[in-house]
Amino acid sequence: MNTIALSKSGSYDRIMRLLGSLWFMLLALCVAVRVGASLTDPWPSLLSSFCLGIFYMLLALLIMSRSPAKAHADGLLPRIAAFVGSYLPWTISFLGKTDDTLPNLASTACVLVGTIMMLVTIRHLGRSFSLVPQARSVVQTGPYRWIKHPLYVAEEIVVLGVVLQYLTPVTVIVLVLHIGIQVCRILYEEDLLRRNCPEYSSYEASRWRVIPYVW
Repeated sequence: MNTIALSKSGSYDRIMRLLGSLWFMLLALCVAVRVGASLTDPWPSLLSSFCLGIFYMLLALLIMSRSPAKAHADGLLPRIAAFVGSYLPWTISFLGKTDDTLPNLASTACVLVGTIMMLVTIRHLGRSFSLVPQARSVVQTGPYRWIKHPLYVAEEIVVLGVVLQYLTPVTVIVLVLHIGIQVCRILYEEDLLRRNCPEYSSYEASRWRVIPYVW
């Protein structure tokens, strides 16, 4: 069975959902263990970690509950970009955490704002959530009325919050790389939707991608 045929099979989708969910559950567990072992840390540090753990659990649930796709991106590059973009920034959680009050408070704000944005977006996106480029339907309600990729915006805000928790030159480099990879994911996803959802062409003509009046 070739890669495309395998990616369309129900078994492949279930395996990918399981592995994706387990990864974010592992991250949530690591955060919980770290919080349990450092209850004497300043409260901003504990609060930022707690919010991040909740975000990881939410991602795990979303991956497990997504619906089957009606089309997948062809080739390996879209999948590589999707997996690197989805998992690379969250490895930051294994690094040393800062105890400074200001970065942790800023981190908490970013994680909360990003999580709320994600919840609002998911309310309209429903089970069409996915990691690799997949075509399910063209959602045009909620934040999708203004921008085409609100979920990417929400994710990037949370990633910024994670970087603030583990602020080093290395994590800043990871953030910059992640933004570049996310741009590639957006372009792959749009190409797939154009080819499989006829209504997408008229939809994208009147929306910005992620930042109104910028891109």
